[in-house]
Amino acid sequence: MENDVQRESMEFDVVIVGGGPSGLSAACRLMQLAEERGEEVSVCLVEKGSEIGAHILSGAVFEPTALNELFPDWEERGAPVNNPVTQDLIYVMVNEINRIKLPGFVVPSDTHNKGNHAISLGNLCRWLGEQAEAMGVNIFPGFAASEILYDDNGTVRGVATGDMGIGLDGEPKGSYTPGYELIGKYTIFAEGCRGHLGKQLINKFDLDSESGTQHYAIGFKELWSISPEKHEQGKVIHSIGWPLGFTPSATGGSYLYHLPDNQVALGLIVDLSYKNPHLSPYDEMQRWKHHPLISDCLEGGERISYGARAIIKGGLQSLPKSTAPGALLVGDDAGYLNVLKIKGSHTAMKSGMIAAETVFEEVVEGKSGTEPLKFDEKFKSSWLYDELYRSRNAGPMLHKFGTLFGGSYSSVERFIRPLAKWTFKDPKPDYATLMEASAAKKIDYPKPDGVISFDKLSSVFLSNTYHEEDQPCHLTLKDPSIPISVNLPKYDEPAQRYCPAGVYEVLEDEGGEPKFQINAQNCVHCKTCDIKDPAQNITWIVPEGAGGPNYPNM
Repeated sequence: MENDVQRESMEFDVVIVGGGPSGLSAACRLMQLAEERGEEVSVCLVEKGSEIGAHILSGAVFEPTALNELFPDWEERGAPVNNPVTQDLIYVMVNEINRIKLPGFVVPSDTHNKGNHAISLGNLCRWLGEQAEAMGVNIFPGFAASEILYDDNGTVRGVATGDMGIGLDGEPKGSYTPGYELIGKYTIFAEGCRGHLGKQLINKFDLDSESGTQHYAIGFKELWSISPEKHEQGKVIHSIGWPLGFTPSATGGSYLYHLPDNQVALGLIVDLSYKNPHLSPYDEMQRWKHHPLISDCLEGGERISYGARAIIKGGLQSLPKSTAPGALLVGDDAGYLNVLKIKGSHTAMKSGMIAAETVFEEVVEGKSGTEPLKFDEKFKSSWLYDELYRSRNAGPMLHKFGTLFGGSYSSVERFIRPLAKWTFKDPKPDYATLMEASAAKKIDYPKPDGVISFDKLSSVFLSNTYHEEDQPCHLTLKDPSIPISVNLPKYDEPAQRYCPAGVYEVLEDEGGEPKFQINAQNCVHCKTCDIKDPAQNITWIVPEGAGGPNYPNM
């Protein structure tokens, strides 16, 4: 059928895939340059979420460095960045009851949050989208870019959006509408972590051939409304230790941020390099909330929203080459996140701005489909490169020595930074770290109490996730037999636990035999399955546009 489909096409100078901070910053910067130079530049941005911000999930303590450059008058423009950090606390969770507050001087200076703001990144993206539209960017929310388009020479010429109205059987329904071809002289891929098309681009052009192994975490977030007497606007808390512990077998950390209007954002980040296949990141998060430091804040409050998202955290040494003929990778699609700072929004924005400056020069020179090689030069001469270089060893040392000793290394390195020319790497991919289930300790998670802790399905409900059920499953298996024949006996099928939305289940068929069930309608688009499956058997592809979560104020 696909060969017979006649798709309408639209042509632009630049096509941008993804309405997150990197894609929107690229769009805004392109229009700024066009106005400054008196040039006409057409820009299109396509976003798979139902609206700009619908799929955006971040803590987020936001560093305004890039925003200051992009819109120096952002305060006057009404940017939703208005919650400066007033307290910046880091705790070591010794166990389920006790904790130790770390003095500021032992904490790496790059992690301090003076001058930063605790915000909703989704709302910031909505604001950036308004700025972009006002400057003339064509924004198409609810359209999922599902395919990279190439010309006869293998140059990227744009993307095609997915067809709408395809049934579960792969056949068109009465509501069928073919997708569009969005043709660009250059295409900027800004899909976020583990982008579906970005992954294809890296593989096709072997962009990671000279880079180290990429690494990931899964980050959870809940938004709560708490009692006014417990609310301290601008207070920021981070912690390491319990429930994950301090050893390299499971690393990560947690956060609790006091937002305006008596709200707090909180969550746990679990590195996907964990070894025990019985570990459930979701249940670790729910257990963590019962620590007195957290539960005392939440008691008497109400949970408003929930979400989860994979985080790319390999750092500078894991960055793939970001350019290909006719294309650039920016933001988390490539991996421009500062692991030490635990921040990727300002770095994503800067990478998008550098991409915009690069392709603008190509377009005004009358070029099309060339490889925008000046990006690398501009990147290496920017503060973005310097920042990622300073933090390059944070991730590998955490993997090697755990949160306590690995984190301590970063504190030491700041004093010897001019001498520290070495770069550490962790070559083992996250999917290859699991022990066999028979050799791993089983974990007995407490049952959710429905007050502080909750089950997965009630959490997914708060993410406002929706997919049309009668559509092809967007969670594809290379070999449908592997979950039961390989992963179940060897790892007790860890997809049941690493998925934060209850998408994957092992059930019994009518004959009492185990069967693998995929509840794709629950998917919150975190991409964890694409990353952590030990057989690398699951491939996440985009569902119909507008499907997935609809995060409010996240």
